[in-house]
Amino acid sequence: MADALANVYARSLYELAEQAGGLDKIFEVAGELEQICELARGDAAFAEFLASPIIEKARRGATLGRIFRDQVTDLTLRFLLVVNQKGRLGHLESINTAYDQLVQAAHDRIEVDVITAHAIDAGEQAAIAARIKTAIGKEPVLHPYTEPGMIGGLKLRIGDRLIDGSVATRLRRLRQSLMTSGSTIVRERFDRIIEEGGTA
Repeated sequence: MADALANVYARSLYELAEQAGGLDKIFEVAGELEQICELARGDAAFAEFLASPIIEKARRGATLGRIFRDQVTDLTLRFLLVVNQKGRLGHLESINTAYDQLVQAAHDRIEVDVITAHAIDAGEQAAIAARIKTAIGKEPVLHPYTEPGMIGGLKLRIGDRLIDGSVATRLRRLRQSLMTSGSTIVRERFDRIIEEGGTA
């Protein structure tokens, strides 16, 4: 979830991107910000480098310049350096979340994680996207993942909500339903036998 501080930085970045190049620049910056956050998620040392209060801001800024110059747009790099100077790089993940929310709200898009047992091809992704768009009225941006332990079916994660349509979950629900309704049927049958004093 994005906090109030993250929302302020995200809004500033969004407005700067809009002024710099409109929709294309907004999406370009969103992609770069996500890539940087993804790097931090996968590399504990880099995440610590961003968030550590021990590292001098000037030294960290110089290092950021060396790492990302010619790798990201000038706008994204300048934003990183400003956030570093403010001592807020530890909030970068929240800023990224807030920026993404602004993009989606403004352009009627929604991020959806699609989790399946096996990799799905472009045609299957298009079919899933069409069904989601029909259901919620927004253009979904799909992020496919595989979960080999799944029997089949799929799971959708939209924001904080998980929609579990996996075969395993459906079987579990069927079992619970049978146990609940089955117990009720047995109980009713037993009561009827007792009342009638015979067999049914």
